[in-house]
Amino acid sequence: MPNNQLKKEKSPYLKQHENNPVDWYAWNKETLLKAKTEKKPIFLSVGYASCHWCHVMAHESFEDQETANLMNEKFINIKVDREERPDLDYVFQKSLSILTGTQGGWPLSMFLDENGVPFTGGTYFPPKEMQGRPDFKKVLNNVSSVYKENREKIIAQAPQMQDIFSKINQRSAVLSQPLEPFVEKIITYLDEDNGSFKGAPKFPQFYMFDAMFYFYLKTNNQKYLKPVETLLSNISSKGIYDQLEGGIARYAIDEKWIIPHFEKMLYDNIQYISLLSKFYQKTKKDYFKKKLIQTINFINKEFKNKENLYGSAYDADSEGIEGKYYVWSYKELKKLLENDFTLFEKKYEISNTGNFEGKNILVESKNKLNDEEENKIANLEDKLIQERKKRIKPFFDDKSQTDLNAFILDTLISSSIVLEDNNLKDEAISTLEILNNKLSNKIYHCYETSEIDAFLEDYVYYAMLLVTLYEVNGDESSLQKATTIMKEIWETFYNKDIQLLQKNKIKDNDLFVSPIDLNDNNIPNGNSIYLNLCNKIYIITNDKFWFDKVEILKKSFHQVLNSFFSQMFSFIKTLDLCENSISFTFFGNKDSIKNIKLNLQKNYLGRATFVYKNNNENEASVVICKNQTCSEKLKDLNEVTNYLENRI
Repeated sequence: MPNNQLKKEKSPYLKQHENNPVDWYAWNKETLLKAKTEKKPIFLSVGYASCHWCHVMAHESFEDQETANLMNEKFINIKVDREERPDLDYVFQKSLSILTGTQGGWPLSMFLDENGVPFTGGTYFPPKEMQGRPDFKKVLNNVSSVYKENREKIIAQAPQMQDIFSKINQRSAVLSQPLEPFVEKIITYLDEDNGSFKGAPKFPQFYMFDAMFYFYLKTNNQKYLKPVETLLSNISSKGIYDQLEGGIARYAIDEKWIIPHFEKMLYDNIQYISLLSKFYQKTKKDYFKKKLIQTINFINKEFKNKENLYGSAYDADSEGIEGKYYVWSYKELKKLLENDFTLFEKKYEISNTGNFEGKNILVESKNKLNDEEENKIANLEDKLIQERKKRIKPFFDDKSQTDLNAFILDTLISSSIVLEDNNLKDEAISTLEILNNKLSNKIYHCYETSEIDAFLEDYVYYAMLLVTLYEVNGDESSLQKATTIMKEIWETFYNKDIQLLQKNKIKDNDLFVSPIDLNDNNIPNGNSIYLNLCNKIYIITNDKFWFDKVEILKKSFHQVLNSFFSQMFSFIKTLDLCENSISFTFFGNKDSIKNIKLNLQKNYLGRATFVYKNNNENEASVVICKNQTCSEKLKDLNEVTNYLENRI
């Protein structure tokens, strides 16, 4: 009888495997002790609910009785949802790179000794040898034999692995350095025609372009603007973007963004609308406003779960077929659109042969349409949306994560100001109340799986949201709450030996090393967000406690930046924000400062700090500071605009 323990779990991904004949266990102290007691190696499988190749390997191997028998006989088998345990995923992805020199991904398939230290691994293993990948059963047998014959030697290698990890964030002697050259250097590697990096597969890498756009706003240098516009123009018009309902897929498998890997992740779409919002505010191009509104509406409609919070992702597959929900045959479109089909062909590049396995992924053409045609196209698109809704939707991973919920709400509040949409802002604040209630006693990573404690990003993104609420509305209680959380972060996550924040709580670490992650991965790194918040709170409160933290982290960031800069663009942006701090301090009651405040928020929220001194002055005024140089009290928008143009 199978002894599959995943029936006890709540993660949608783990529940997908609860009926496998594999004796799956969750990652916990009991399972690790079982491996140690039985002196058996561990097979660790890490994935997530919307991962296509995770499904493939599950169907081919984990549902196969013969394969399961091998796994059960020779290994303690652990299944992990990487969205529940990002710290674990980080450590073992990095381990794979160290051990094999290959790039990681999902599914992650690692082999650990009985103490939980990795000694080999891979990603997807097929049931039969394919394209240089060995078949999984052969891998299982070989690894088991090697472990039996060399058990003591493998266990003895653990200190070497730990030593390698200790050297990963190697420091230089640099204490400070110019930051723009890092941005200029990365531009030379970019695809000038299509955006992002050259080649395929192609990921948007939003954190990099967000930093690039920040330097454009700071310098007005077009060399920083062009790569951002190229990226946004291409991904908004091509197949990676859902032209009917909005939202982008995780990545494209081709260099021109036409064929997506169809899964939709909340974290990608947050960063898309964040950058799009800033870009639209500066350029005022209606095309990007349309995409911004469409994607926001999509997220608010399709990513909300039963608790009215935001879930994590949509699967690439439906009915076992990748992309089936999104693609159209030529005949199908012709039949549905009838006499309007020719007009639709003018708007989108479609053909009888299609651009994806004989079907069509909608890609915008370069044809110009007049207003009447665009209005008619909107009706046709709605007709296709209604037809699509008759199909079986891809699986929705509805689990709520604190970091992603805080991140999307922060982004929606910022976007509402750019769009001058109070309804959007009010909806975001209403959702924040639900989030606050969930976190009233303790911050968790996932609410449905409360036994999983929060990680660094959960804390810092929640604190970021609260600080933003203060900056937008002057809400003192939000600032106080954020300050409390920020102090807890320092006490709980700060690694004194490395002088950085680690990914999980120091006292609860159940991994063979301390996970100090400095990469911008799915979302900007928690260390960089924390530094930015320390600087903001110092400016607002003038409390030296926060100044000290800024200095510690700035020094640490500069010392590691040269080695990892291509994966640390949120750090580059944050360091510049700290070293060139801009603040707006408002005097007068909320009504009297309203017009000045809104204008400044549209253009500077996210790259300046907003401070409120509500001293009941009837006349509104604002003091603008850059570092230690401040203006006099400026009392109208013209004075503010002139000062900014000449001094900032």
